[in-house]
Amino acid sequence: MTASVSSNRPFLNRRLAPFGTTIFAEMSALATRTGSINLGQGFPDTDGPAEIAEAASRAVLAGRGNQYPPGPGVPELRTAVAAHQQRFYGLSYDPDTEVLVTAGATEAIAAALLALLEPGDEVIALEPFYDSYAACIAMAGAVRVPVTLRPHAGAFALDPDELRAAVTARTRLILLNTPHNPTGTVLGPAELAAVAELAVERDLLVVTDEVYEHLVFEGAHTPLAGLPGMRGRTVSISSAGKTYSFTGWKVGWVTGPPELVSAVRTAKQFLTYVASGPFQYAIAEALALPDSYYDGLRTDLAAKRDILADGLTAAGFRVFRPQGTYFITTDITPLGEKDGLAFCRALPERCGVVAIPNQVFYDDTSAGATQVRWAFCKKTEVLREAAARLRRL
Repeated sequence: MTASVSSNRPFLNRRLAPFGTTIFAEMSALATRTGSINLGQGFPDTDGPAEIAEAASRAVLAGRGNQYPPGPGVPELRTAVAAHQQRFYGLSYDPDTEVLVTAGATEAIAAALLALLEPGDEVIALEPFYDSYAACIAMAGAVRVPVTLRPHAGAFALDPDELRAAVTARTRLILLNTPHNPTGTVLGPAELAAVAELAVERDLLVVTDEVYEHLVFEGAHTPLAGLPGMRGRTVSISSAGKTYSFTGWKVGWVTGPPELVSAVRTAKQFLTYVASGPFQYAIAEALALPDSYYDGLRTDLAAKRDILADGLTAAGFRVFRPQGTYFITTDITPLGEKDGLAFCRALPERCGVVAIPNQVFYDDTSAGATQVRWAFCKKTEVLREAAARLRRL
């Protein structure tokens, strides 16, 4: 018999104490238990291009990446990432010193924050924010300062004055996510210019999460690193999962000036060290796919967005039709509901659909109490069935 451990102190350290099981795990388990359609967790229900899957298979069988790949990532992928940044945005990066491959964007965010922050530093993050942001800031011992995106004219908007007011003498870094999860907002030229101007004026670092860069339906994605004064102070992060529908491969990357990438690499090497060896070779090929692939991806997702948005509207929700990502945020107030968490927990029994309550993405939970997020990266027939079920509400 193993003796039980007795301690007057909690086992989980105080920085992570507020973070239990993620809402995604809870809701996905609920979907499985009830046999519901899972529009909560953001993963596609079909795989990406067959030729990219075949490239991964070839890499495994040829013994490429089956052992530890180079710490910064395989040269083929680092070169492909640099070529992608040049091709789509006219940004030039040295594959050897300004590109780092990570275990998805989540590790890239964690490594960047652990590397660049000291305990007590303040980090400004756009609220609502993806839940790993809060956990990573906490693990770095830094202080999270939310700036809220607020509903305006059918979308969510950043108030530059509110952003400026959030900066203090302790502010070290702005964590920027555009296209934005969960609201679907794509920050425009004026908003990005305001961020850049503030960062330069106050000598701030910026970490940008751009994983939805190719999932933009209205407007265009503009990397902050391309704005005046931002190239040398921006760590740009993206990944393959959302663009190529291989979320399980966990291939992400960081681009930035050598001194910032070196700092991030120092932290990253003590997290996973390396990951996803054969998949790195496959994603190097994926990044070179023709424009027709990216056009087709956007067209397909825009059609799915409209199917679900129309279904949610017909079911009585207030719908914020997203400019980008593959998520739709709705307000449940028109249904006579006030608590998004309770609504989402009851939804599978009510109509066999699972969604995510946005309040878990807010420090001020009351600001998102009536918001619910839905993923539309699913088969068309699944979305149509979900829309039909939601009409029972």
